[in-house]
Amino acid sequence: MQRMIVTVILVVGLGFSLMVLASGVGLWHLPDNQQGYSPPQPIDYSHRLHAGELNINCRFCHSGAWESRHAGIPSTDVCMKCHKFVTDSFDVMQAELKRAGDAKEKPQTMVSDELRKLYDAFGLDKDLKPIDGVEPKSIPWVRVHNLPDYVRFSHKAHVTAGVSCQHCHGPVESMERMSQFSSLSMGWCVDCHRESTEAGINGKQVHASTDCSVCHH
Repeated sequence: MQRMIVTVILVVGLGFSLMVLASGVGLWHLPDNQQGYSPPQPIDYSHRLHAGELNINCRFCHSGAWESRHAGIPSTDVCMKCHKFVTDSFDVMQAELKRAGDAKEKPQTMVSDELRKLYDAFGLDKDLKPIDGVEPKSIPWVRVHNLPDYVRFSHKAHVTAGVSCQHCHGPVESMERMSQFSSLSMGWCVDCHRESTEAGINGKQVHASTDCSVCHH
């Protein structure tokens, strides 16, 4: 009887362990595969809002992707091109305009908590005026996509060939917080090069080399 109880406990334990193991298999990655990596950022920037709802072209913020190896992280100056005027959500700003209009007074500058972080980095006071003696500083954005040092990747070469941003980065326009969509493994890249050479890109014939020296030199 005791032996039977022990056997039942072992079987149940084994079954539970297998269930846990099976549920976690999909989450396993190779050590250098950061697929799904989505780190918190110093400012909650929404690609869904900017690239999706507002339909802002990727090139407006990441101009380097068309001109160099690196897409580049937008400087604070780029953010301020819009947010010098857009200081809060549309609804909040419209509500303040209506309130001020009804009260026949000048609207107050409404600033969201997240945009306040941007203005603090730029050294601006509550009225968005430069604070004497305060130097603007860069926002310490956390890099999401990291390739090994021994890999040479050129954004310019891929964008020029017609590869869309979403092909590698996924549906960025639907991401509230940026995350790594593709594995970016060597196999993933090689498969893409082979498929592109065979089928072309957007109807255009290309020769995407699979020679090692193209990415490793």
